[in-house]
Amino acid sequence: MTTTHVPDAAAEPRPHGASASARVVPSDRVGHIETHGIETVPHADRHGRPSSLFWVWTSANVVYLYFVLGGGLVLLGLSIWEALAVTVIGNLWWAVVGWLAISGPAAGAPSVTIMRAMFGVRGNTVFGAGLGVAIGLFYEIINIAVATLAANAMLALLGVDLGPAGGWIVLVVIAAVSFVFGVYGHATILALSPYFSAALAIAFVVLAFSVLGAADFSYQAAPLPDGERWAMLLLGYAIIASGPLSWGTGADYARYLPADVSKARVAWWTALGGFLPAVLIGSLGVIAATAIDMTDPQLTIGEIVPAWFTPIFLAIVVLGSVTNNVLVAYSTGFYAQGLGVRISRAGTVVITGILATLAAGWFVYVAPSFLDTLNASLELSVTVLGPLVAIYAVDIALRRNRYDARSLADLRPGAPFWYTRGWFVPGTIAMVAATTVSVLMANTTLYVGPVAAALGGADLSAIVGPVLAGALYAVLWLTTNPYRDRRKRPAAASIAPTAPTAATAPAAPAAIIDTDAAASARTQEEPV
Repeated sequence: MTTTHVPDAAAEPRPHGASASARVVPSDRVGHIETHGIETVPHADRHGRPSSLFWVWTSANVVYLYFVLGGGLVLLGLSIWEALAVTVIGNLWWAVVGWLAISGPAAGAPSVTIMRAMFGVRGNTVFGAGLGVAIGLFYEIINIAVATLAANAMLALLGVDLGPAGGWIVLVVIAAVSFVFGVYGHATILALSPYFSAALAIAFVVLAFSVLGAADFSYQAAPLPDGERWAMLLLGYAIIASGPLSWGTGADYARYLPADVSKARVAWWTALGGFLPAVLIGSLGVIAATAIDMTDPQLTIGEIVPAWFTPIFLAIVVLGSVTNNVLVAYSTGFYAQGLGVRISRAGTVVITGILATLAAGWFVYVAPSFLDTLNASLELSVTVLGPLVAIYAVDIALRRNRYDARSLADLRPGAPFWYTRGWFVPGTIAMVAATTVSVLMANTTLYVGPVAAALGGADLSAIVGPVLAGALYAVLWLTTNPYRDRRKRPAAASIAPTAPTAATAPAAPAAIIDTDAAASARTQEEPV
C-alpha cells in the first residue's frame, strides 16, 4: 500500500526570491524577524490553532475607518435602518474571506503563491502580485493618512503646536511603528493581536455608551426619489463591501497551521474576526451620524463624548489604523516578492512602506479633500477586488482545496502551473471580462460608468462583477485543458522524500496533494 508523503524542509524547493536562511533558522518566533517568504512553510514549522486567527483579524478590524464608512451611509441619504442593513449585508463578504483562508494550511503558502494556480506563473504577476501590490499600497496609504490626521488633532487638542515640519514627523513615526511589526512577521503579530484587540475594544465600548446616549433614533433622512434611493443603497453596499473584499489574503495568516487542521474552524474564526468589529463599529458610525456631522467626525465627536475621552478616542483611531496596517504591510510584502524581486519579505515590507509613507504625505498635506478621495477610491477598488476574490473562491471549490506546494513553487516553462506561455486562459478571461463590466457599472464621485448612468446612477459593480467572474471562471475551467480532459489533469500521486527539487526536476505535471491524505500519511510515517 502506497502512502502520500509530504516533503520535509530539505526536500521542498526554494522558489525565486526565497531566503536560504529559512532552511536552517527557526522562522516563526516572537520578537524575531520571520524568515519565510512566499515559499512553502515546511510541515515541521506548522503549529497553532484556528482560534488564534480570530484575534489576528479582530485587531486588524477594530478600526476607525468603519466608523467613518457607517456615518457615510447616512450622508448618502439612507435612513438609519437602511444604513444598518447595508452595513450587515456588505460585510457578509467576510464569509468568503474565511473560505479563502482554508487554502493557507492546504498549500502552506501565502495567497499570492496560491493564485498561480488560477492565473498562471506570468498571469499571476499581473492579476495576483501586481494588483496585490497596488491594492496593498492603497490601503497602507489610507491607514497612515487616517492615523496622522487623528494624531495631529489629538496633539492640537493637548495644546501641542506641531508646525509644518512637525506634521511630517508625526506621519513618519506612525508609518515606522506600523511597518516594524510587519517586518517581524507572523509570530509577533499573533502574540500581540489579543492585546491590541482588547485595548481597542474597551475604548470603542466607552465610545458606544456616548453615541447611544446622544443618538436621535427619530432621525429621518431627506426624502429621495425611488430610483435615486436604490442607487444610493447600491453605492453604499459597494463602499461597505470594499472592506472585506480587500482581504483576499486570508491564506497569509493561516499558512502556518497544520495541513490537517479543520477547514471549517479556519473559515469560521477568520470570518468572525473580521465580521464582528466591522459590523459593530460601522453600526456605531451610522447611529453617530444622527447626532453629529460625520463629514469630519474626528473633530465633531467632541460634541457627544466627555472632554476627557476625546484625546483617548483620537488615540484609538491612531492605534486601530496602525494595527490594520500591520496586516496590510505584511501581505503587501508577499505580493512584492511575487513580482519576482530578489528581496526578502522583510525587505519588501520596508520598501513598500516607504512608498506608502510618501504617498500618504500627499493625501494628508496636499490633496484637496481626503474624505472625497477615500470614498471614490474605495468605490472603484471593488471593480477589481470583487472579481479577484470570486475567482479565488471558485478555484478553491473546483480543486476541492487541493494545492501542490511543489508545483506552485515551480516557475519554469513547462511546469504544471505554467499553462499557456505562463498564462491560465480561464483566469485571465474571467478577470478581464468581469473587471471591464464592473468598471462600466461603477458610480463614484470621480467617475460614472455608462451602464450606471443608463440605470439612473445605480452601481451594480459589487454584485455583477463577482458573480460574473466566478461563473465565467467555473465554466472556462471545466471546458479548458488541462481540466477539460480528466486524463490531463494533475493526478494525486505519492511524492518520495528524495524527489528532485524545482531546480533539477523535469517539467512534468506534479501531484496535487490531498490534505486529508497528507494528514493520514503523517500519522503513519511521523512519530507522535
